[in-house]
Amino acid sequence: MINKIKPFVLLMLTFGVSSNGLRSQEKLKVMTYNIWNGFDWGKDSERQVATIEWIKSQNPDVMALQELCGYDEEKLKRDASKWGHPFVMILKTEGYPVGLTSKKPIVLKERILDGMSHGSLHCQTFGIDFFVVHLSPSDCNIRLKEAGIIAEKVRKSKSEKYILLGDFNSHSPFDEYFLEEKEVLRTAFENQKLGAGRSNLRFGEFDYSVISSFLALPAIDVCLDFTGPDNRYTYPCPASKEVNNRNERIDFILASPELAKSCTKAEIFNKEETSLLSDHYPVMAEFDYTSLD
Repeated sequence: MINKIKPFVLLMLTFGVSSNGLRSQEKLKVMTYNIWNGFDWGKDSERQVATIEWIKSQNPDVMALQELCGYDEEKLKRDASKWGHPFVMILKTEGYPVGLTSKKPIVLKERILDGMSHGSLHCQTFGIDFFVVHLSPSDCNIRLKEAGIIAEKVRKSKSEKYILLGDFNSHSPFDEYFLEEKEVLRTAFENQKLGAGRSNLRFGEFDYSVISSFLALPAIDVCLDFTGPDNRYTYPCPASKEVNNRNERIDFILASPELAKSCTKAEIFNKEETSLLSDHYPVMAEFDYTSLD
């Protein structure tokens, strides 16, 4: 019996099999994607199939989704299973839900709805606290309040391994130098009809307070080290028919310092292959999983 056990132990040591029977993982790939009105509330099946195939080709370990319009948990499970994720969590089933899918079990920590336009989802998977974000598109002051709610949740979690990701509908102070030249975008914001007292500009200027409040947690913008300024935009895609020199970055992956130092790659997929899949481009970051134990 002992002679039979020894080869098995040797095999485990050789191939790095973990206690749950899975080979030790070296990289953790995390992606966020706003899928644009849940593929038109499920009516745009061609775009849905193409998006699922593209996500599958990228093989993320954790997937954050925004605008899951028309989705419930079962529908999200069906889609996620096609890109290899058996575990899912959705914030709600009405309006503009966010969700998280993963290759490993997901623990729901909190559905954050009070004081939020769309809400935020706090889950844990791969030993990391994920906060899936979709902030208000219609007013910088509303977004700042929402950011304060989420930031306080992050602080109270006392986690050293957290990632905030999603559609922030906000601009980073690190993008100020090329945003300030976009008069087309500024004019578009000035002409928005959002209701009395609402504006996506602060005193007529681009607003950086929302992302700054997350950076102060602290949280690290992992794309900065891996993407050049000319390619650092996530919206809009040609699919939205709004491409007119108003490229902007409003989708982010922000990681705790503990996680950010293990980030080995980050990419905004703003090329032709994703240009007709949504009005937003997806963002993905890779982390050295061996350093996260």
